[in-house]
Amino acid sequence: MKINKTIIIGLICILFGGIIFITDIFNPIVRPITYQFLMGSSKGKDIMFFGLFGLFLILPQLIEKDFDSEKYLKISMVIGWVLLILGILLEIIFRLQMGIKLNTVFCCMANGMSSTSILHTHLLKSILGAAITQIIGPFVQNMNTGVGLYSYVPSFGFLVILLIPILFVTLVLAIRNRPWFTSLLISFFSSCLIIGAIDGGLFATPALVGIFGLYLVYRNGFYLNYILYTILGDEKSLEKNEEIQPVYRNRGFKEWRYILNRFLIWFVVIAIILLRISVGIAGAETDCYTVDVVNPTDDIDLGNISAMVIDNSTGPNKITYHIDHRYNEMELINDLKVPLIDSCEYYTVSWNIYSYLS
Repeated sequence: MKINKTIIIGLICILFGGIIFITDIFNPIVRPITYQFLMGSSKGKDIMFFGLFGLFLILPQLIEKDFDSEKYLKISMVIGWVLLILGILLEIIFRLQMGIKLNTVFCCMANGMSSTSILHTHLLKSILGAAITQIIGPFVQNMNTGVGLYSYVPSFGFLVILLIPILFVTLVLAIRNRPWFTSLLISFFSSCLIIGAIDGGLFATPALVGIFGLYLVYRNGFYLNYILYTILGDEKSLEKNEEIQPVYRNRGFKEWRYILNRFLIWFVVIAIILLRISVGIAGAETDCYTVDVVNPTDDIDLGNISAMVIDNSTGPNKITYHIDHRYNEMELINDLKVPLIDSCEYYTVSWNIYSYLS
C-alpha cells in the first residue's frame, strides 16, 4: 500500500477524533463548525464524525480490486433511504407498543435522561450506546449514549441496526477509485448520513445533508471535479475525470430522463422539509404543554416550573400536568429533567413547534 495524501488526511482525522475523546481543549473551535451540519453537535457526534471521515478516506485506498463505484453509490443511497425510513417506522412501532401519543417527546430517566421523538429519534443510538457502554463504559460516562432507551426498543430495531454496517461497506466501495475531490466529498457526506441515521433520523440535519450530498456527487460529481481541477490547473486530474463522464451525456440518454435526473432531487428535498414542518405543525398542542409523568414517586416537586393543572384521574401510575404554552419546548424538556431525574420512570412532553419562533 502506498501512503498518499488522502491516507495521511484520514489518519490525521482519526487522531484528532481521539484527541477530542480525551480532552475538551478543542471544543470551542470544533463545536461551532460541526454544529452547522451535525444538528446540535456534541462530543460524541464530533468523535464519530472525525473517526468515520478518516476511515472513509483510508479504507478505500486499501482495496486493490476494482469495483463499480457508481453502482455502489446508488446502492448506498437506496440503503440510506431504507434505513432512515425504517428508523421513523421503528419510532412509530415503539409508541404504539408503549401506548403513548405520536406527537410527544419521550424522556426516559434511567441512566440519566434520554429523549426520543419521531422528529428526532434516538432509538438506534440507544442500541449502539448499549454496546459501547458494555465495552468501554467508564470512558463514556460524560457522553449521552442514549442507553436508557435500550430496554424500550422494539425487537424490530435490532434488525434495522444491521443496515448500518452494510451501508458502511457499500459506501467504502462507492469511494473506491474516484478522483480525490469526490472521494473527499463522499467521505464527508457518508459520515453525516451514518451519524444522522443513528442520532436524529430522517428529519435530522446530518441525515438530510448526507443523503442529498451523496446524490449531489452522483449527479454532478463530474462537474464538481471539472470546476475545481480547472481552477487548480490540475491537468492530470482533469484527464482522469474525463473517464467518469455521467451517462446522461451520452447521445442515447433520453431527454425526459435527463430532466428527471437533474431536478428530482430538489423536489424530494423540498418535500422532506415540508413534511417535517407539516408533521411538527399537525402534532403541535398550542394551548398548553401536556406532560405525563409515569410511575412517579410520592414527592414530586417541579420546582420553578409552574403547572397550570394537575390531573390524577389518568390512573395511579401517571400524573398529567398542563404547563404554560409560552415555555420553549426544548427548555421545558431540559428543565423537567432536574426535578424528575429520580422521581419517575419516564415522562412525555407534547410538541409545540411554535415555541421555537418566539
